[in-house]
Amino acid sequence: MFDIGFSELLVVSVVGLIILGPERLPMAAKTAGLWIRKIRRSIQSVQREINSQLDQEEMQRSIKETNERIMRESANFEQEMQAKKPSPKPQADPEPKAETPSQDSQVDATQPTANKAPDDTQSRA
Repeated sequence: MFDIGFSELLVVSVVGLIILGPERLPMAAKTAGLWIRKIRRSIQSVQREINSQLDQEEMQRSIKETNERIMRESANFEQEMQAKKPSPKPQADPEPKAETPSQDSQVDATQPTANKAPDDTQSRA
């Protein structure tokens, strides 16, 4: 990451030992380790969030492209079906069957039926 060799690490340790002394050097090393760990965790968290966001955007773009492709294919399919669909030709109706009314359906309009109520308007006049 920083490309620190053994000699640079040895120099930093000696300078730290001289400046801090043997009593405070272990505590300083522990504190530095904790800070480095926190920084690495933060960086990893940010990387995960960025990757997650990129994956989500990639998925949305893929869904959009798929939706557009399906809509184009659907429109093409409908156009093909319209082109293949024969125009409706009027079919000659077969000769209408001559229906003979049955005797039950023939009712003389002049004869009152048992179910029909007499017309009150004619009797009052």
